[in-house]
Amino acid sequence: MVDDGEQLETIPVKAYSDKELKEFLKSRGLALTVEEAKLVAKKLGRDPTLTELWVFNIEWSEHTSYKSSRDTLKMLPTQAKNVILGPSEDSGIVELGNINGEKWGVVISHESHNHPSQVVPYEGAATGIGGDIRDVLCMGAKVVALSDPLRFGNPHGPNKNKVRYIANSVIDGIAEYGNAVGIPNIGGDVYFNDSFDENCLVNVVCLGIVKAKEIVHSYAPKNSAGHDIVIVGKATDFSGFGGASFASLVLDEKEEDSNKGAVQVPDPFLKNVLIRATYAVFDEVRKQKLDVGFKDMGAGGIMCSTSELGSSAGYGVEIDLDNVHVSISDMPPYVIACGETQERFTWVVPPEFTPTLLKIYNEDFELGNVAEGAKATVIGKIIREQDFILKHRGKLVCRAPIKEVTTGIKYSRDLKEPKTSFREPSIKEPKSFTKVLLKILSHPNVCSREKIFKHYDTSVQGNTVIAPGRADAGVIAPDEVAPYGIALSTDCNPAISRISPYWGAANAVAEAMRNVAAVGAVPAALTDCLNYSNPEVPEGFWQFVEGVKGISDAARFISRYNAGNDPVPVISGNVSFYNQSSKGKAVDPSAIISCIGILDDYSKAITMDAKKSGSMLYLLGERKNQMGGSVYYSLFNEVGTNVPTLDFGREKNMIHSVVSLIGKRLVLSCHDISDGGLAVALSEMAMLGNKGMEIDLAFSELGIEQVLFGENSGFVLEIDKGQARAVEKLLESEDVPFWRIGTTKNEAKLTVRRKKMKLIDVKLEEMDTAWRSGLPLALD
Repeated sequence: MVDDGEQLETIPVKAYSDKELKEFLKSRGLALTVEEAKLVAKKLGRDPTLTELWVFNIEWSEHTSYKSSRDTLKMLPTQAKNVILGPSEDSGIVELGNINGEKWGVVISHESHNHPSQVVPYEGAATGIGGDIRDVLCMGAKVVALSDPLRFGNPHGPNKNKVRYIANSVIDGIAEYGNAVGIPNIGGDVYFNDSFDENCLVNVVCLGIVKAKEIVHSYAPKNSAGHDIVIVGKATDFSGFGGASFASLVLDEKEEDSNKGAVQVPDPFLKNVLIRATYAVFDEVRKQKLDVGFKDMGAGGIMCSTSELGSSAGYGVEIDLDNVHVSISDMPPYVIACGETQERFTWVVPPEFTPTLLKIYNEDFELGNVAEGAKATVIGKIIREQDFILKHRGKLVCRAPIKEVTTGIKYSRDLKEPKTSFREPSIKEPKSFTKVLLKILSHPNVCSREKIFKHYDTSVQGNTVIAPGRADAGVIAPDEVAPYGIALSTDCNPAISRISPYWGAANAVAEAMRNVAAVGAVPAALTDCLNYSNPEVPEGFWQFVEGVKGISDAARFISRYNAGNDPVPVISGNVSFYNQSSKGKAVDPSAIISCIGILDDYSKAITMDAKKSGSMLYLLGERKNQMGGSVYYSLFNEVGTNVPTLDFGREKNMIHSVVSLIGKRLVLSCHDISDGGLAVALSEMAMLGNKGMEIDLAFSELGIEQVLFGENSGFVLEIDKGQARAVEKLLESEDVPFWRIGTTKNEAKLTVRRKKMKLIDVKLEEMDTAWRSGLPLALD
């Protein structure tokens, strides 16, 4: 134990004037405000040390403390009957099903790495993947899949060179890290617009599987006073130092070079070995029936992981920083404690298990031969006293009440609805709907994503049932949980959110659910990565609150399949604020949603490609005069104001009916309607299946543009003629609006009429050329 009488070398916070304190904080790179630094001194009852200032600088950052968003997030439905673990640890866990009498869960984490990817795109994106993998692994799970929602600037605008560089570097970083680690990438989405020119968004979703009884928690076990604290992985260095506070600041292009040091350096080959070694530790822990704690070492490094492991169990921790393996001698204690070097974990284990743990990492898997200086090391103890204690070279550099360290602070932000000038445009009816369709198919926000997917290993581990690009969601079926399948989707249209943050977020939830339903999976749980601007600006915080309201309403009112009024729970997520430039340009509000879907038999999963000629094509979901945020409007440099809205009850019935139909094997192929509208959904089904289509729009009196290119929610189903009556009967019983709109044919051509008037008549080959040209034109 540390002697209470030991002297701390403190910073005279109380004696400084506000001006002097502000200058001191800035000179040391601390993001604490003057008021926050004074509050640190007040809570400690004395002046703080420099290390203590860094501890609170990170723990009180927006990234770590959720100081602006915590109360708002309480609106989200996080509990449901299928939730094993909600958003309280590194990842959420939802029930998958019972296999041989054992309950299994799907583990999911959803994180952002936006600022790092804008400054150093390759490393920023790669380390974003690495951090999300650690979050899932730390729950005791086998890591089984990745997904990557991405947002980039305008690839054809004035900043196109930088936008293209960032986009290509991000894609390379994701690919090279994920491929080397050996985890399949099964989905994601990408949007481009000028709001992301100076702030790209790189979000990551990671999935794992675990038996419910074998979950490992990110807190110290009961009766663990005296347990060893062991860190594992790369030697601590200066890379990533200050990353958490960097993620909580407005990006300033003038400081881009100095900010690069806050971005971590990835090592996927070390991570590959660490994962396999950790699986071996899990086996030994389960064999010996031990209760342990295990946590990802991400934001805030050793300080954050150890303090949270102790505090969440009602304990304190004592760390000797001299025991930390470092790559550089003479590192300051606050860097050793708070640096965010990648590829590291923290364990809390009984002392009698420590030799086994060290042997697995250091001898059996020889971490030091994979990366110089990498190893497992004992650095401290769990203690009964609820203090966070750091020693360095025999001196005390931090002693703070551990609850004060981990609880964070909270702000009540003002909010104000911004004034906008959105209006509905007056656009003449096009002379050629065929030309319009081809333009939309080649649009960067609609075109084929093959150029991205081909970088990724989508089938490593051998469990991929539906790879990216073949359906609205990716599907895997790990051997351990067969015949169950797991579907994963990600969604959020920033153009809709620009006009209405509420409907943008609600539509993101609904589309994510539709996407997993379209492959036959039951929407089971949601995650959210909430990417917004400066919360200190009332208009920016209003957008955030509206987005959370939209998520909450959609999750509650669409609800779970065959579960009464049980919501589709939000079990994991992340808030990323300050996504704007120093000039005040903010990203479009982006509540990026991921949905986990469960298939009781993965062989029932279907894709979007049309399967045969002579099938019936059905439209589900009304077309409306709500084209705000549509790709069609963007062709004319317009945005609009009437965004797609949702009738949550009808949306619920439609999604649940599609799940039922596919579960009964009554559907040949299915595609949801979103970007580009009905015309794009039909085109993609036709192109991917190499089947022509005859379509008649006589079912609607709306304008042709609104029927073809409106982006209201819906589905297109391909149905065998022999199953048509059974399908219609089920849809009628659920009060789902539907129409027979056409048939498939062998002739490789899409023909669209309204009664006798031919609107579109185009060969699939010409459509395919346009569709596949969009991303090469945008990124090359």
